[in-house]
Amino acid sequence: MNEFNVMGMTRRSLLGSAAAVALTAGTASAAQATPLWREYRRTPFTHPQIPYVGRAGCLAGAERFPRRRVVADIRDFGAVADGSTDSAPAINRAIAAAGRTGGGTVTIPPGTFRIDDVIRVDRSNVTLKGAGSSRTTLYATKNLTELIGTYGSRYGGDKSSWSWAGGLIWLAPRARWESLVAAIRARAWPFEGWTGNRRDEWRTLTTVAPARQGAWRVRVADASALRPGALVLLRLADDGDHTLLEHMCGGGPGPEAYFWDDKTKLTSYVPYEWPVRIARVRGCEVTLERPLPLDLRPEWQPQLTTHVPELTGSGVEGLTLEAVETPQQPHLLDKGHNGVVLQCAYDCWVDDVTVRHVDNGFGLVAASACTLRRTRVAGRGSHHPYFCREGSHDNLVEDFTIEERTSPAPAGTQLHGINVEGLSSYNVWSRGDMRMGTFDSHRGLPFANVRTDITLNNNGRHGGDASAGPLFGARFTHWNVRVTNGRAGLVKIDGLAPYSATVGIDEVREFDQIDVPDFAGDLHTRLELYGSPGAVRPRNLYEAQRGLKGVVR
Repeated sequence: MNEFNVMGMTRRSLLGSAAAVALTAGTASAAQATPLWREYRRTPFTHPQIPYVGRAGCLAGAERFPRRRVVADIRDFGAVADGSTDSAPAINRAIAAAGRTGGGTVTIPPGTFRIDDVIRVDRSNVTLKGAGSSRTTLYATKNLTELIGTYGSRYGGDKSSWSWAGGLIWLAPRARWESLVAAIRARAWPFEGWTGNRRDEWRTLTTVAPARQGAWRVRVADASALRPGALVLLRLADDGDHTLLEHMCGGGPGPEAYFWDDKTKLTSYVPYEWPVRIARVRGCEVTLERPLPLDLRPEWQPQLTTHVPELTGSGVEGLTLEAVETPQQPHLLDKGHNGVVLQCAYDCWVDDVTVRHVDNGFGLVAASACTLRRTRVAGRGSHHPYFCREGSHDNLVEDFTIEERTSPAPAGTQLHGINVEGLSSYNVWSRGDMRMGTFDSHRGLPFANVRTDITLNNNGRHGGDASAGPLFGARFTHWNVRVTNGRAGLVKIDGLAPYSATVGIDEVREFDQIDVPDFAGDLHTRLELYGSPGAVRPRNLYEAQRGLKGVVR
């Protein structure tokens, strides 16, 4: 088997088309496996209902994150755990110093440290590491409206974008963070993604020949600007008939009959931009770190492009971020008592982190190939405990907990849950304990996402403006979901999501928020082991996909 090296880490190369790969799975024997799983194993990269997410997460889902030498202790920069000293400047100075030396670990000892500003993890290869979420606390006294300013929506109205953006711990490349803050203060409400505030900070590296979804190798017109290990954007534009959006929904009569032209919020998310590292270059043949998420067709002008410099190799570990406890604001008017956000980040992570009393908990905003592990949202209740938006792809959220709120929800507030929207794709939520919330597909045509091995008290409501278009694209999969209150909403999706799979969920019924499908006709969905989550094998779809063994011929 071939190997390749990305960011200094050698990995087994699960590469090639589905036809070139012989697959086995150690997670469930053939006799035990659910029929749909046995079918999936035959065509793992091109299955019509189940996406391949076996390489989601930081460093393709690595079990261990990079361990770097300690280069700074925040106390050496003036931080004091006395409850009155603002330690944010000291923490940010320590992070900057670590960045100037090429990276390393910045330690925060046990205790409670007051912060009156945003903590900016804005240098690559820097780890901000506390002594554990039960031992180190950052106590945040201010919100993002106070610290940065009012953040209106680029789509108009009186909404606060702090309702879905920004964190009091904010992982983003320094130049990108500074440009966002400058735009917000100038009231020039920005786009938040990989190509700048006005989406114009990119140039073409090369055009790409037609290829099929699931392929690991593509042919390019000119490979001279491409290097193994480099991060590039695969960029796909739509055409006048919106055939790219139709393709994201699985194609066919239903998506073809859907009226796309008035979905202005949705069409603002196009072009589709997918960050991916280059694994190998041989002549004009380029091998990618992950298989193609979509077909590449000439009418969509497929190309590899540059992007704003990414944050990579950075993480936050072992701490609690506690906001000052204030009443939850009315829906879409959050002040920005937000938790941890990763933005324009790739191969970054958060591990053993709790957020408490926040408006919004953990966010992925134009973030890809990142892992949130052992995270927890606690306290008075949140609008978005987790949000994943603005074209975030290939991320992993595992071993996560949303606790019951500690105070009643004020009138006019909203609770979502694990959110995904804005053309975000190939993300995974695995091994979750959701004591409140819902599976919030928030319109904006998210597609090819997986939620697996989760226990849910399904008492939240999804959101999404009508102009953002469909709730679901193709290849959503809900696999082994235990619903404790019998509510179907956005969990049993065989009647809603085209080309989807609902496998091993409890029997549920519709009540409270009830949705109708966006597309007419046959949705081409699969429903297996309905009412029997304990019987599904394998129990965790993501782990089973990671257990697939590949041999490149």
